[in-house]
Amino acid sequence: MQKTAIKVTQVSKIYKLYDTPAARLKDALGLTRHKNYREHAALNDIDLVVGKGETVGIIGTNGSGKSTLLKIITGVIRQTKGEVEVDGRISALLELGAGFNSEYTGIENVYLQGTMMGFSKEEIEGKMDAILEFADIGNFVYQPVKTYSSGMFVRLAFAVAINIEPEILIVDEALSVGDVFFQSKCYRKFEEFKEQGKTILFVSHDLSSIAKYCDRAVLLNKGKKVMEGTPKEAIDRYKMALVEQEEAQCRENASLWESKGAGGTWHESLSLNPDTLEYGDKKAEIVDFAIVDKTGKVTNIIEKGDLCTIKMKVRFAEDVTEPVFAFTLKNLMGIEITGTNTMLEKQGVEPRKAGDVQSVAFTQRMILQGGEYLLSLGCTGYEQETFQVHHRLYDVCGLTVISHKNTVGFFDMESTVEVEGEVSEAH
Repeated sequence: MQKTAIKVTQVSKIYKLYDTPAARLKDALGLTRHKNYREHAALNDIDLVVGKGETVGIIGTNGSGKSTLLKIITGVIRQTKGEVEVDGRISALLELGAGFNSEYTGIENVYLQGTMMGFSKEEIEGKMDAILEFADIGNFVYQPVKTYSSGMFVRLAFAVAINIEPEILIVDEALSVGDVFFQSKCYRKFEEFKEQGKTILFVSHDLSSIAKYCDRAVLLNKGKKVMEGTPKEAIDRYKMALVEQEEAQCRENASLWESKGAGGTWHESLSLNPDTLEYGDKKAEIVDFAIVDKTGKVTNIIEKGDLCTIKMKVRFAEDVTEPVFAFTLKNLMGIEITGTNTMLEKQGVEPRKAGDVQSVAFTQRMILQGGEYLLSLGCTGYEQETFQVHHRLYDVCGLTVISHKNTVGFFDMESTVEVEGEVSEAH
């Protein structure tokens, strides 16, 4: 029978929300008999059991209570009610470097953190080489951490947290710190922990990592546990919860699109970027758009290997003789990864008159690696061989690609592998 590493029973966390500091003070001093606050349930009757050696992922929309649950399990905050039992030494990658003293050197902070975790000076010295090698910040370890860049700071904090040989590792989005090479090192350490049979509780918005590393996944929504099951089952339910949140968000922006005369509903199921860069002469205007998965559902989440469609609807305010429709996908660093347009695809579009509405759909198989991308849309054209931008929407919404296997680089060449060779007889 599998032993239990973490057991959470009927845990709730209620926060009191005050309208003014004075109301908070009066309540703290007991100077009022009236309830002058509102209650917010960050968590509501959560049950969770994590067996020793399991890797369990926790997913959910923003504000679902994921980080609150981890902080309760690690003792950073106290639950309002319920019980938490933990069997094993915990290393928590939550707020990296929260206990660092900015005036101390990196080395001094390693000793400080190690002491706080219950290690003797001799034990810390025994781990020092591994910590410094993992952090890889050179002679800066002898300088006060207040002189560090943010990247060096999180590298050292992560190195300390990851090298104390915990029995239980609790991670909250911390694997995304530092540059891509350091992230790769962090994931190798993560896999090493799994191979050693350590217990891992893992919160991430990176659904590809949840699918790749976790044995089970738990879905939280608005402070409640919706379900737990295989990573795929939880991710599928998460998509539904995300759509509900996105619909609520987009209803708030509906008046903006209605003022443009959109009249469509595609975008209402997408999470939009409030800081979209928009420009053009508006002779033609993109009034609606969508990302559509293989089932025909409008969503920001596509599984790698699936067919997907990017659609846009364009209304023409003036005559345009040679309209061109385009989309591009960028990574979060702003690098254009891929894209195309009707001219490149040799798909001619007839001249359009003022008042016309044109819908365009680009369908392709998603071969990008799992991760986060940004979608841009455009309608351009030529007037007497002069290039004109009618309407562009840069970074109008995000696109999440879920992958169960990532290869090297930006996309998957879908290679097949054959291992060949003659086997010689031993002499």
